[in-house]
Amino acid sequence: MHCNRIEEALTRRELLTKAGGGLGALALSSLLHEQGHAAVELGDNPLEARKPHFESRAKHVIWLFINGGPSHVDTWDYKPELTKRDGQKLEGFDPTTGFFENAVGPLMKSPFEFRQHGQSGAWASSLFPNLSRHVDKMAFVKSFHTQSNNHSPALFMANTGVTRMGHPCVGSWVSYGLGTENANLPAFMVMSDPKGRGLPKGHAANWGNGFLPGAFQGTWINTKGDPIPNLQRVPGLNDQQQRAQLRFLREMNQAHRQRVDADRELTARIKSFELAYRMQQEAPECVDVDSEPGHIKKLYGLEDGKCSHFARQCLMARRMIERGVRYVQIYSGGMENQRSWDGHNDIVGNHTGFAGETDRPIAGLLEDLEERGLLEETLVIWGGEFGRLPVAQKSQKPGRDHNPHAGCYWFAGGGVKGGASLGETDEIGHRAAVDKVEIHDLHATILHLLGLDHKKLTFKHSGRRFRLTDVAGRVLHKIIA
Repeated sequence: MHCNRIEEALTRRELLTKAGGGLGALALSSLLHEQGHAAVELGDNPLEARKPHFESRAKHVIWLFINGGPSHVDTWDYKPELTKRDGQKLEGFDPTTGFFENAVGPLMKSPFEFRQHGQSGAWASSLFPNLSRHVDKMAFVKSFHTQSNNHSPALFMANTGVTRMGHPCVGSWVSYGLGTENANLPAFMVMSDPKGRGLPKGHAANWGNGFLPGAFQGTWINTKGDPIPNLQRVPGLNDQQQRAQLRFLREMNQAHRQRVDADRELTARIKSFELAYRMQQEAPECVDVDSEPGHIKKLYGLEDGKCSHFARQCLMARRMIERGVRYVQIYSGGMENQRSWDGHNDIVGNHTGFAGETDRPIAGLLEDLEERGLLEETLVIWGGEFGRLPVAQKSQKPGRDHNPHAGCYWFAGGGVKGGASLGETDEIGHRAAVDKVEIHDLHATILHLLGLDHKKLTFKHSGRRFRLTDVAGRVLHKIIA
C-alpha cells in the first residue's frame, strides 16, 4: 500500500480469465442486441443516464397512490342507474367479492353530487372542486380490474405486477431502464403519510427493488425533520476529512471487488456511499419548500392545515422532478380502514376527509407543472389498488367494501391525450364491462410513454428473463396523444 493506493498484481491466469470473460460478454451482448432481447447494460455506475428504446413523451413520473382503494362510483365514474336502483338488492351478487361477506347491504347511490366539467364534459364528484377544473388535462381509465381483494397483494400487484412481494416495482424498473438525470439525487423517491397513520400495507416492499440491484430501490423521504435519516455529516468531521474517508473506502472496496470478482451488488453499495455524500449537499435544498414564494405555497394549500402535509409532498415532488429525479411516488393515507381511503365504514366521512387533503394540492401540482412547462414531460398518475362495491357495507354509517373487479385511474401530462376516456364499468359500476384494463396494461403504457418497450426491458434472474409486465401487457394507445 502506497499513499492510500492498493496495488494487486494480476497473475497471467487471472489476466486471461478476466480478458477472455470480457470478450465473451461483448460477443454475447452483440448477439442479444441483434435478437432484440438485450437487457440494460450496467456499467460501474448503475444509475448513469441511459437512452430510451425510442423517443419518449415523458421524462419523469409522479404517481399519486390513492392508498386503500378509492371508490370509483364516488369519485370519477358517474352511475345514474345506481341512483335509480338505490336500496335494491343486487341479485346474484357473490358476497366473497368483498372482504366482509356478512355485512353486505343493498345497492347504495353515491352520496356525492356529480357534474360535468370542461370541454370534454367529464363527470367529477363534488369531492374534487379543484381537480374538476383540470379534467381536460386528464385521460381516464374506467375499466381497471385486478386479481386480489386484499390490500397487501393488491398493493404489490399495482406496484410490481405480481401479488406477492419480492419483485421490483415500477419505479425500480424505470430507474433500471433510464437511470437518473441528476447524479446527486436518487432516481426514485417515495413519500408516505406523515400524520401518524402508518405506511401502506406491505410497507417498503411496495417500493422495493426486488431482484434488481439495490441501487434501484426507492428512497423513502421523511417530510418532517431530516428528509433522509443519517444524511447529516458526523459532528467534528469537515468536508476534506469526509472526502478522504470516502476515497479510501472506495479504493478498499474496489480492490476487494477485483480480488474476489464480486458481483454488481458490491458496486451498487460503493456507489450508494458516494451518492449519500453528494446528497448531503443537494437533498436538503431539493425538499426545501419553505424557500418557495408565497403564491406557490398558496397554490398548493400549504397554509391550509387540512391539506398542508400533502401539499408539502406535492410541492416536494415538483422540486424533485425539476432537479432530475426520474420517478416520485406519494401515498395518500396510511394503513387500512379509516387511516386510508379504505372506506368500509362511513364512506362519506372517509372520502370527504381524504379528498379534502389531496384535492387542492394535486390541482396545484398540475397547474404549477403546466405553468413551468414541465407537464409535457411529466406523467402524473392518480389511482390505488382497487375500487369499491356499489352495494353498502352495513355499519352505523354505511361504507363500501373492496372491489377488485372495477376501479378508476387517470393520467395527465407526459404525452397523454387530455379529455380522453377508456373503458366502462357496467351500469351500476360493479364490474369492468368494456375494454377491460389490467395492471400490466397500465405498466406497459407508463413504460411506453417513457420511451421503453415493456417487452424488451428485461432482467435475468434465477435462470430466466423477467420483465415488469411478465407475459402480458398492452399499451393503451387510446389515451396517448
